[in-house]
Amino acid sequence: MSAKHERFRIAVLDDYQHVALSLADWSVLDARATVTVFDDHLADPDAVIERLQPFDVVCVMRERTPMTRAIIERLPKLRLIASTAPRNASIDIQAAEERGIEVVHTGYTSAPTIELTWALILGSARNLIAENASLRGGGWQQSVGDDMAGRTLGILGLGNVGGAVAKIGNAFGMKVIAWSENLTTERAAEVGATLVSRQKLFQEADVLSVHLVLSGRTRGLVGAAELALMKPTARLVNTSRGPIVVEADLVKALRDKTIAGAAVDVFDQEPLPPDHPFRALPNLLATPHIGYVSRGLYERFYRDTVENIARWIDGYAAARHPPN
Repeated sequence: MSAKHERFRIAVLDDYQHVALSLADWSVLDARATVTVFDDHLADPDAVIERLQPFDVVCVMRERTPMTRAIIERLPKLRLIASTAPRNASIDIQAAEERGIEVVHTGYTSAPTIELTWALILGSARNLIAENASLRGGGWQQSVGDDMAGRTLGILGLGNVGGAVAKIGNAFGMKVIAWSENLTTERAAEVGATLVSRQKLFQEADVLSVHLVLSGRTRGLVGAAELALMKPTARLVNTSRGPIVVEADLVKALRDKTIAGAAVDVFDQEPLPPDHPFRALPNLLATPHIGYVSRGLYERFYRDTVENIARWIDGYAAARHPPN
């Protein structure tokens, strides 16, 4: 087949909810490409490589399937990696560039993660899962929930997400305090927060919500020492990245009830292993990294992905067959 009539093979990975094809119009690619959707997750790199051997284009959803150097170098047909969101730390950009593989990204909004953060805060504070289970089992009231009004919300990282979470805390009538390494008094004041020391953040927060980017500096930032500073009535919330909080230390704090509870949407290993203690702790509210999993954002992800692929195919054809 000539390059002009070349038909591309596209793999869409990790479509857990079986929605990729329904949330965007992939038919615009029909004349030039064949799309294959995979709804399962492969953790083993060799299995990933075997699956992706035939494909020219791989579409990845966030960091679900990392595109590492070891994987990229064993996919000789790969020409384009189409990733959702503006950045993806699990793609080895240098390895892709070395092999002439283009990497493209989509638009994004933090609104779904901000909304889920508050769903987790309120769900944990009011024991919604246990109360719902009791009602479904024929029972009635089982616990006394915690108020938000008048309590202290601690924000670890006051960027776009943390700042919006802080504003909502103010709307609930909470006192909002914040800390991060480069946070200024002026930035904190912009969102109605007060800059405090790192130690004071953990000591005073009734709810401590993590909103940092994972880096060498933030990995393991919240461990046994920080959890020990927290009130026994306090709750930790993490919708950012799992490794910012030391999982083993959080498990111990919850088991020992040195803090009242936690709510997390992110984990060191995803999907979470079936036997992980997070699946059984009664004072932990855990969700499977659904902070960005909303209809509006998914539509944006997949529509932008289709546009990115169509643009790449057009550019590829033009490069191979320039006008006379």
